[in-house]
Amino acid sequence: MYTGSIGRCKGVGFSAFLLVVSAFVWIGTARAQTFDSIKKQVKTHVLPNGMKFIVLERHEAPVVSFHTYADVGSAQESYGITGISHILEHMAFKGTRDVGTKDYVKESRLLDKMDDIYAQLSSEERAISPDSTKIKLLKTEFDTLNAEASRLVVTQEYWDLTREKGGRGMNAYTSDDATQYIVSLPSNRLEFWMAMESDRFMNPVFIEFFQERNVIMEERLLGLETRPVGRLIEDFLAAAFKAHPYHHEVVGHMSDLRNISRRDVVNYFHKFYGPSNLTVAVVGDVDANEVFRLADLYFSRIPSAPKPDPLRTIEPEQWGERHVFVEAQSQPLVIVGFHRPSVRDKDDAALGALANIVGIGRSSRLYTSLVKDKKIAIQVGAFNGFPGDKYPNLLAVYAVPSKGHTNAECIKVIEDELTRVIAEPVSHDELEKYKMSTEKDLIDGMKDNSNMAATLTYNDVVCGDWQRTFDVIKDVDAVTVSDVQAVAKKYIVRKNRTIGELIPEGKSNEE
Repeated sequence: MYTGSIGRCKGVGFSAFLLVVSAFVWIGTARAQTFDSIKKQVKTHVLPNGMKFIVLERHEAPVVSFHTYADVGSAQESYGITGISHILEHMAFKGTRDVGTKDYVKESRLLDKMDDIYAQLSSEERAISPDSTKIKLLKTEFDTLNAEASRLVVTQEYWDLTREKGGRGMNAYTSDDATQYIVSLPSNRLEFWMAMESDRFMNPVFIEFFQERNVIMEERLLGLETRPVGRLIEDFLAAAFKAHPYHHEVVGHMSDLRNISRRDVVNYFHKFYGPSNLTVAVVGDVDANEVFRLADLYFSRIPSAPKPDPLRTIEPEQWGERHVFVEAQSQPLVIVGFHRPSVRDKDDAALGALANIVGIGRSSRLYTSLVKDKKIAIQVGAFNGFPGDKYPNLLAVYAVPSKGHTNAECIKVIEDELTRVIAEPVSHDELEKYKMSTEKDLIDGMKDNSNMAATLTYNDVVCGDWQRTFDVIKDVDAVTVSDVQAVAKKYIVRKNRTIGELIPEGKSNEE
């Protein structure tokens, strides 16, 4: 999300005006130098197995950032295995045939036996007339095997080896659209990363699966089910999306988490983690040709696999406004979402401007109206591209009423401000401020190696071309006040709207 930045406004003094003009000149000059020069330095290489490497050399400091982008997120999950993308992300740090184990051969036999016992146990528990004696015996046998397998694990060896080599910022995260693995290392550890990362995707061993699954179930409990806002967002998305998998949270449903097996994860890995579904960006103090040579050496060993079929389900047109209420011991909160197309759509830049002007930052219309002037809310904001943006998604605004005020009051002001955008074009000053802040954010983001690697992979996979990293600003520059008004008229429609309200227990939705 972009935040507001300094911009021209009526009545400013001459000194302030000079600052604004200087800002425009600086951004324009920096953009011309930064975007074009960096773009020319990017090099790419596709391995025979389909895996793509994007390299940007930067020799200012002896460090390099790596970003591996797996084109799979919770949107690829089907009923019964929601949350599996996130589980797999956790398991990817556990180990391989060489890392994280004392005896892989013995461990693999135990894991196979555990899978067999677990399959029998699950089948018996779901039977019409479960045999309690058989279930007890199977659980005892499973626990015995699990304890034996655990004794062969070298806990966190992958993490420890990477830290010993100077690794920083090692992490991974799962979203609705992707799963991503990141780390930064000294530049003389390039081959170390190649060896470790290729081993992780070529020879994964999903050890301690059941222990980690329990951790994720606890994560859902504490991060969503016991948090009122988490409950509201889950129900809000379930109401807004009736067909597309954006309707379920990344963490998955608890019943699915309880029943996903290690074999499910193995099968999911083989389906979505083939080399043609992986894109890597390397940014920092490296030689591109050396990166490509080592990539050929290490990653070409991974067998080719077909790229997964595209997601078939498209969210159908919404036929009328949807409204969902969640009661909890909490202060009230309201979120209002409107369906919008994916990030690839021609309307994306104008929708970004609309979201920014209406609800992003302290100078936005909603913040000014709800928080500063009317003091009806203590917090407001907007999301453009929620919960993901690879597929058609939502433009959403939210508000937290101040003491003595209600969700209904906030909804009324939100409606009024959105209606005003439809009826009257936004000002040129508002639009120019959005463009300035967006350009500055893009330039600032390019200064950081890790952020640059993430942006390159995102644009290559989601937008179809890494060059979009540098070309997106052209679309932002081209947005006009009439474009913003046009997308408001097109998408800010009542039947296209979903409202979610968090209601304090014991109070009606009008209080």
